[in-house]
Amino acid sequence: MLATVTTAALLGIDAYTVGLEVDFSRQGLPTFTMVGLAEGAVRESKERVLAALKNNGFKLPPARITVNLAPADIRKEGSAYDLPLAVGLLVGAGVLEAGSAQGYFMAGELSLTGDLKPVTGILPLAIRARQEGARGLLVPLGNAQEAAVVEGLAVYGLSGVGQAVRFLSGEEALSPVAAEGVEGSAEPGEFWLDFAEVKGQEHAKRAIEIAAAGGHNLLFMGPPGSGKTMLARRIPTVLPPLCFDEALEVTKVYSVAGQLPPGRSLITVRPFRSPHHTISDAGLIGGGSHPRPGEVSMAHRGVLFLDELPEFKKSALEVLRQPLEEGWARIARASISLSYPADFMLVAAMNPCPCGYYGDPHHVCACDVNQVRRYRARISGPLLDRIDLQVEVPAVPYKDLKAPHGQLGSADMRRRVLAAREIQNARFAALPLRTNADLSGRHLNNFCKLTEAEHAFLENVVKSLGLSARAYTRVLRIARTVADLEGAPDVSVEHLAEAVNYRNLDRRDEAG
Repeated sequence: MLATVTTAALLGIDAYTVGLEVDFSRQGLPTFTMVGLAEGAVRESKERVLAALKNNGFKLPPARITVNLAPADIRKEGSAYDLPLAVGLLVGAGVLEAGSAQGYFMAGELSLTGDLKPVTGILPLAIRARQEGARGLLVPLGNAQEAAVVEGLAVYGLSGVGQAVRFLSGEEALSPVAAEGVEGSAEPGEFWLDFAEVKGQEHAKRAIEIAAAGGHNLLFMGPPGSGKTMLARRIPTVLPPLCFDEALEVTKVYSVAGQLPPGRSLITVRPFRSPHHTISDAGLIGGGSHPRPGEVSMAHRGVLFLDELPEFKKSALEVLRQPLEEGWARIARASISLSYPADFMLVAAMNPCPCGYYGDPHHVCACDVNQVRRYRARISGPLLDRIDLQVEVPAVPYKDLKAPHGQLGSADMRRRVLAAREIQNARFAALPLRTNADLSGRHLNNFCKLTEAEHAFLENVVKSLGLSARAYTRVLRIARTVADLEGAPDVSVEHLAEAVNYRNLDRRDEAG
């Protein structure tokens, strides 16, 4: 007898439909064969499933069993095929009626006792099931809330294979799981951190406000203890809240990576990722023998903070260039090519020199000129060009340290950021753009129109600082954001001057 059960497999962060076909034949010696490019965990599912069925009182007749995972030309991996395989075997053996599983998508890992364990990537599978018009989705109880986030799909949480059989045979009625814990956006008062706790550094806070308002990348440079990390960790408190579609995108990445927080069915706060500088290329960009999203994708729609930027491996930093330009991390292998979303705000921090005190009026720098140059040369020019704002963060003077709190708090900064984002939303409503950081080509010219006075100012800046074409574009984008924060319809010389002021490394190179 031939039985077909529907499940899904992951390709990047999306799922595609897989038909699990089970054929029982009484001809020949009893064997069990699985085909369809099944990887190790999938091949091992035979032993788990057979033991689970036996321990739950289900007996399979001796037969020549062939299992096919279609499409057979794409690799299948993971333990989520246990439940559909068990159901397929029971339908093929006649324990379940032939049409009992028709129209249902299912996934889950079985223990030897028949209990269902949660698996990764359930959210993309649920989205695929809804797209296919499935009658319902059968998943482990631990995945039910995650899958229930998808509206228009009946999700049934199961404790084990026995309950799955009773449900499919009509012996036990189950109600679809309702999504719980889908919390609203976190408001500034709900954050543990606040910019009011940062004393001094008003210039850096202004740069953060501009970066958050326009979606720009940001680099802090200053001596140890000046507050670079403290500033970076508070940036999510001034970013706009995630809309539902963005939250769904972020949750899909975390679901595929198996890092969805316990008890959370939807991530509603923008991610903040801070990998250590010893991270590998694959850990940063994604990939590996079994490809998984990297830190750039885990920071999707949020902040990727790279502390001690020059200490990262040069090869790891260079792989950032494509995601920063395209918003996608593309991984090519001999057998497969994957794309993971990686639309993030890059925030980096570095010391001005190896000892950290170059240019500090209160400490003596122990580095010579060549050491400083070699240290900064670890960050390539093309990567620096992709960082819009380059800001100096000096040591905090004592008069600021003794103040009870900083002048600017997250709530005030966020209000201005949201107002600027509203202007951009209206401006880009009919365009495939989200923020000023996405402006390029004719759109940049249309929305950053300059008079002769502004052109003359920029021409002088480009000549004196030796700005590249990409750096020139960055200046225009920042100036557009500065104008939006002020509610100004056009970019002025004052806006351009402030934007140039945030190309700190260009000015240092010229001075040096």
